[in-house]
Amino acid sequence: MKYNIPADVPKNKEETYKKNLKSATNSTNHLMLFAGDQKVEHLNNDFYGKGIPPQDNSPEHMFKIASQAKIGVFATQFGLISRYGRDYKNIPYLVKLNSKTNLVPYDKQDPYSKAWLSVGDVVAFAKTSKLDIKGVGYTLYLGGAYEHEMLSQAASIVHEAHKNGLLAVLWIYPKGKFVKNEHDGHLIAGAAGVGAALGADFIKLKVPYDKKGEFDAQALKEVTMAAGRSGVLCEGGAKVQEKAFLEELYAQIHTSGSRGNGTGRNIHQRPLKEAVKMANAIYAITCEGATVKEALKLLK
Repeated sequence: MKYNIPADVPKNKEETYKKNLKSATNSTNHLMLFAGDQKVEHLNNDFYGKGIPPQDNSPEHMFKIASQAKIGVFATQFGLISRYGRDYKNIPYLVKLNSKTNLVPYDKQDPYSKAWLSVGDVVAFAKTSKLDIKGVGYTLYLGGAYEHEMLSQAASIVHEAHKNGLLAVLWIYPKGKFVKNEHDGHLIAGAAGVGAALGADFIKLKVPYDKKGEFDAQALKEVTMAAGRSGVLCEGGAKVQEKAFLEELYAQIHTSGSRGNGTGRNIHQRPLKEAVKMANAIYAITCEGATVKEALKLLK
């Protein structure tokens, strides 16, 4: 497979970049991102309560899943990786550089999520810890008073990641009082274009919905084209029935041209064995060319 290496990847880091991209995508350019950043983003709402297995309340549950399942990268905060990484050295990590809680409503205050650490901190940590760190991630919110600061940080993070041969994944969400419908396909396409302009390797975005509130495959085509050479990852969203999730994932990739997924709750809100099977099914569709029927067999 031919890999598009960004021009800001130095010559002496091209092989490192290619190695990270190849291993993270199973040589397909499709990324299965296991999202584990919700401990901050959603506080404990995603990890404790009705319908959620008790073991999910511990951060280690996600590390156990990531170490046993097929995934492209496990994206979570630096602190969690530093606490659990030595016990789970086989996991391919993506370090989430920023996060914010959901305590302040978006219609009350424009969101701002500043980077906690630098790419340089991650590079130094990778050298000393010997952990398999494939890249870094950063969330930015469009449409608010702090948009310019987050755009500047995102641009710097992508560039610094590439200079060190790391992948750069951006979570881009329009939020705030001026955003009427965050699942509007045309708006999401705009966010995808911003990610492309920032040079991201992959962009994690909201799923476009039609007027009935259902997945809009045609709108997602606009989104994936607007992203250019940056790969679109649709967010996994709240936990749903397995077949419905896998059918939509297949359509996102094979009908609309997305290049992966960023899934958290639909994996970790299950007991360990079930979570591993679900992750493997998602990976099969995303990175192994499996049909929905073939993926469902992995859940048995």
